[in-house]
Amino acid sequence: MLDNKGFDLWADGYDKSVGISDEDNTYPFAGYKKILGSIYKTIMEKPNAEVLDIGFGTATLATKLYENGCVIYGQDFSARMIELASEKMPDAHLYQGDFTQGLVEPLKQKSYDFIVATYSIHHLTDEQKVLFIKELLDHLKDGGKILIGDVAFESRSELNECKEKCGDKWDTDEIYCVVDELRSEFPGLSFEKMTYCSGILKV
Repeated sequence: MLDNKGFDLWADGYDKSVGISDEDNTYPFAGYKKILGSIYKTIMEKPNAEVLDIGFGTATLATKLYENGCVIYGQDFSARMIELASEKMPDAHLYQGDFTQGLVEPLKQKSYDFIVATYSIHHLTDEQKVLFIKELLDHLKDGGKILIGDVAFESRSELNECKEKCGDKWDTDEIYCVVDELRSEFPGLSFEKMTYCSGILKV
C-alpha cells in the first residue's frame, strides 16, 4: 500500500493514470468519470451544500463542487495532494490526516450535508470501514448522506471473480467494499452498480 510519501510522488501523474484506466474500462478505474458525475449530480440537488471529502486526492470532484457553490471540507494524508487541491480551491477547508485513525479534530466539530469518499475507503480494513462509517454518520446533518464511489462488489463471489480475471493486475493491498457484508451493519445501505468492478454506496 502506498504511504503518504508514495502518494506525494504519484500526485502529479495521478489524474492521467486514472484517465487511461477509465477510458479503457479496465480495473481499477473503470467507471471513474461516471461515478464522480453521478455523485456530483446528487450533491448539486442541494444548493450551497456543505461537503466533506475523505481522501480527496487531486480534488477532481471537490473542485467541481467548489466551483458550483458548495462549501468544501476535506481530509487527505498526502501533503502534495493538499497543495494541489488548495491551488484549485483556495477557500476550501483542507486538513492533513490519516483517516485510518478517524477524522482530524477540526472536522469533528462540524456536521455536513454530504460526506464523500471516492477511491479512498479501500485503504481501510473491513473492520475499520465499519467503525469509520459509524463515525461519519455522527457528522451528518438531518437528511445528510454518505456517498462512497469505489471499486466495490455486491457479493464476495463477484469480488473473487473479478480478482481471478485481473490476475497480476489485482492490487492485493486494497480492501474493497462488499455490499452484502456491509449491509449487516448498515441495513439501509443502497448500491448503484456502475461497472463490473465499481459502484456507488449510499448510507
